[in-house]
Amino acid sequence: MTSSKIAKIKIKNLRLRTYIGIKDDEVNNKQDVIVNVLIHYCADKAANSDNMDDALNYRSITKRIIALVENNRFHLLEKLTAEVLAIAGEHDWVKYAEVEIDKPHALRFADSVSLSLSMEK
Repeated sequence: MTSSKIAKIKIKNLRLRTYIGIKDDEVNNKQDVIVNVLIHYCADKAANSDNMDDALNYRSITKRIIALVENNRFHLLEKLTAEVLAIAGEHDWVKYAEVEIDKPHALRFADSVSLSLSMEK
């Protein structure tokens, strides 16, 4: 019996700017957000072949996340997080994906407010 090699790709602290929120200053000014993504996929093929075509391309996933976040406007952290999660989990090889997005300085006495969403296939 062979066991599968489950790869865990972590995109850590991707710092981006976007329009997020409903208050006037949030609608009119971009704010910092910090994106963290965790993706699980079976890496057997890539581990055995050392061929890029057999691996999940985290660079292209990250580029799509950057474009989504920086080129759109969001009222809710839930919507932004859900759309990033859709990108993280869209490839057929992905078995599990999780996204956490922090909105620094959203509350007066807190470092940030964050929201996490996950999906499993």
